[in-house]
Amino acid sequence: MITIGVLGLQGAVEEHLNQIKAAGEQAIIVKKPEQLREIDGLIIPGGESTTMRKLMDRYGFMEPVKTFFEGKKPIFGTCAGMVLAANELTGDEEAYLGLMDISVKRNGFGRQRESFEADLSIKGMEDPYKAVFIRAPFADEIGEGVEVLAVYEENVVAAKQDHVLVSAFHPELTGDDRFLQLFIEMVKTSVSKAELKTC
Repeated sequence: MITIGVLGLQGAVEEHLNQIKAAGEQAIIVKKPEQLREIDGLIIPGGESTTMRKLMDRYGFMEPVKTFFEGKKPIFGTCAGMVLAANELTGDEEAYLGLMDISVKRNGFGRQRESFEADLSIKGMEDPYKAVFIRAPFADEIGEGVEVLAVYEENVVAAKQDHVLVSAFHPELTGDDRFLQLFIEMVKTSVSKAELKTC
């Protein structure tokens, strides 16, 4: 069994934990940087990205999360987590973690549509995926090494690059765990590779 950590500083933490456990995997809330050593994959949940950045600074998470990334362990950023993972933020803001070669626009769909649902066609999934968007961002520029997984109104709302996965929507707020399963498979692949290296 793999262990997936959910960054527990702010945002939709319990919902992620519940979905991971329902999928049959072990889940823990990560509230201290040293807990990153206990997990195989990390989810950075939705919330308010500026607040999350400040809390990560306050509790010393920025460099440990980058080290976790550099160790090739999978990271999944949802909504605010997508903003935190981006190499660039549209406008004059500085990027936060810089884990994926994308530029992200915060509140990309405008305040007039703070919350909505949409049926998305997601790469690798046969049936449409009902996605929940809450003041969602989107990626407006994509680097060469980034795989686009879903688009809504011509804007990229889900993508993958190596061991980093992002979504502008909230997979944890649906009963559909197919998007989480993408991440679980990434984590299992990572664990298998690490085990082969130690053999």
